[in-house]
Amino acid sequence: MQESFGAYVPFVDLLGFEMVFFDDGQSELTYTPEATHMNSYNVTHGGALMTFLDVGMATAARSVDKTLGVVTIEMKTSFMQAARGSLRVKSRLMHRTKNMAFTEGTVYDEQGRACAHATGTFKYMPKAPDQGLHPEVRDISTD
Repeated sequence: MQESFGAYVPFVDLLGFEMVFFDDGQSELTYTPEATHMNSYNVTHGGALMTFLDVGMATAARSVDKTLGVVTIEMKTSFMQAARGSLRVKSRLMHRTKNMAFTEGTVYDEQGRACAHATGTFKYMPKAPDQGLHPEVRDISTD
């Protein structure tokens, strides 16, 4: 269980993301994709990269107030080149309001080349009270 993320997310465990840094509006995570995370060109699947970026940006948003959770409102991703080998995502909180966080993140390969970049908007929420429950069991809406 990934306690270093401040929340238990089973999908993060499944993919094997590791937290390196998580503070002061910034985060850094590492990820070594497995064979089952590849696309038909034998490079990291875009969906895995988007998840990596999403988690990186969410942790950057949460790093300024670790008592809160976040949910993704919107995300735009650009893929610049194939992502091979072990990967690193560096993310930062660009702007924050009381309820919203505006972030960006970049995935780098082992040689330090940028592979994918994203911007994301997140809504601050109370932390989920029952970590590990399936989404159909826990209602996260507050509207």
